[in-house]
Amino acid sequence: MEPIPKSNLFYSNNTVRLYLLAVEEVIGKNGLKAVLNLAHLSDLVDNYPPETMDKTFDFADFSTINLALEEVYGAKGGRALSMRAGKIYCQHTFRAFGEKAGLKQPEFLSLSPLEKLRKGLPMIAATSNSLSDQNITVEERENDFVYTINACPACWGRSGESKPVCSMPNGFLQGCLEYLLEGKEFSLVEEKCHAAGDAACTFIIKKPE
Repeated sequence: MEPIPKSNLFYSNNTVRLYLLAVEEVIGKNGLKAVLNLAHLSDLVDNYPPETMDKTFDFADFSTINLALEEVYGAKGGRALSMRAGKIYCQHTFRAFGEKAGLKQPEFLSLSPLEKLRKGLPMIAATSNSLSDQNITVEERENDFVYTINACPACWGRSGESKPVCSMPNGFLQGCLEYLLEGKEFSLVEEKCHAAGDAACTFIIKKPE
């Protein structure tokens, strides 16, 4: 598998560390070792990025990790594993942030599901932007919210895909929505993907009934 050319856009070290720990939880140390070796990132085997907020991990390397998951486990299997890891990553990051941001305080818990999304989705985007160069925006429309990743690390440098491939942010958003809505059903679909020829990666979240 050929490496993806560097992007000069970056994730924070600790973000990638937590995601790798999540992938390790899903496929085990040996599975992750195989993925990292295939991705030409052998230097990360048993040597994950440090627990710092410095943004030094290139999007191209992050994308290559997810592509290597698909190479090792097949496209369908690799994306399913990446989605599971994304949800676990949410548990490690956003849930801790949510406590600090007051998302478990009575004032927030008393809000309707719609108001929780109105307040929570911009918080998710702002937190993710502070940890990376993703440039995420949130737009509210009549029937839904549009969560757009303008520079997506999950599919950076990929092209020619027939459908969206951003399983990691999909799983992350699923975990965040489960946290925000406390078990209430929701609809989340990746509508557009840079790897499938679109300008950005766009997720549509239907407004609760």
